[in-house]
Amino acid sequence: MALARLLSVEPGWHADVMLPADDGEDAFVDLPSSARRWVCGVRQNAGGSSASPLRMIDVGIRLLVQAAVTRWHPTVRNSDLIVANSTRAAAYAALALRGTDKPFVVHLRDHVSADSLGTFGHRLMTQLILPRADGVIANSNGTLETAAPYIRRNAVSAVIPSPAGLGEVHDPKRSGDALRVGMLARIDPWKGQMLLLEAFALAFPKGAEQLDIAGGSPFMHDDFLAQLKRRAGELGVADRVNFLGHVDDIAPLLAGWDIAVQSSLRPEPLGQNVLQYLASGTATIVADEGGPTEWVQHDVNGLRVRPRDVDALSSAMRALAADPARRRRLAARAASTQGLMDDREIAENHARAYGDVLRRAGVKVRIRSSRSRHIVAAA
Repeated sequence: MALARLLSVEPGWHADVMLPADDGEDAFVDLPSSARRWVCGVRQNAGGSSASPLRMIDVGIRLLVQAAVTRWHPTVRNSDLIVANSTRAAAYAALALRGTDKPFVVHLRDHVSADSLGTFGHRLMTQLILPRADGVIANSNGTLETAAPYIRRNAVSAVIPSPAGLGEVHDPKRSGDALRVGMLARIDPWKGQMLLLEAFALAFPKGAEQLDIAGGSPFMHDDFLAQLKRRAGELGVADRVNFLGHVDDIAPLLAGWDIAVQSSLRPEPLGQNVLQYLASGTATIVADEGGPTEWVQHDVNGLRVRPRDVDALSSAMRALAADPARRRRLAARAASTQGLMDDREIAENHARAYGDVLRRAGVKVRIRSSRSRHIVAAA
């Protein structure tokens, strides 16, 4: 989604988006005229970071095949710059580019740690990917710090938040409605939906308050979704918890929330949903660690609570529910958070970073001109 949003604003370069074998993902169907979509190679299955040895063998074989396809694909050979949009893409791109001087940029959307990437992914990142990268774009200062020991001394590095589709703030229609709490995140145990569910039931065991859980379950977490629904029933709040699935148009959704929550069980590298909450002008609660702390000041533009603490999250929700004036104050300050950028501004920052990499590689730069550079983005 981040790459699709980046390209949707026609950022000033010609891009070829290379996808492994089609898995039904449609985020790149409506690319602008400045971008082309290529599907080639083999499907890269999810779940590699915590897989069995047999599955890891399958992951390794698929990476090698995809690397070979990538290396010899005509659009890669004729490009000025290769950009890896994900850890898996970075792995096969780094393999494909070994022994070449083709400029290579890696997007870091996760902390460079075994907890975030898995043991195998961490080894690939620290021993293969980052030593080959000519440029590294991290989504937060914290993410870049975890990568710094492994980045080449002459590589370009930049901190640019991922495009989050930030745009016009919708006028909320909340007066007279029951208080509504929400989380926007893919369904995944570490994203903290269970923690939020427990805290909501503790804060509002009876009443009209509603909880919206928005997000699909793309990485084989349908069982966890079923577990969440069962737990809502056990807690006696199933009739007030709404599982919305993937939501394309998030602005109207966020406009209807009184409180938005990020409660991930490990430090978020960025917390893209937090940027969306803030930009929408919604009173926001975040875990007091990781990327969200770079954006949220406690009781200024949101609340920060102890991570993984049901009681702390429950207390924060109760406090905001009982104080509409405080919610309005936090919401107003959220929308004016310093540093929030729309997707076009983020694309312009990417253009500058890509230009720095190309200049350092000795490639003449024409990004954002009538003869923009040709970039391959491996998704």
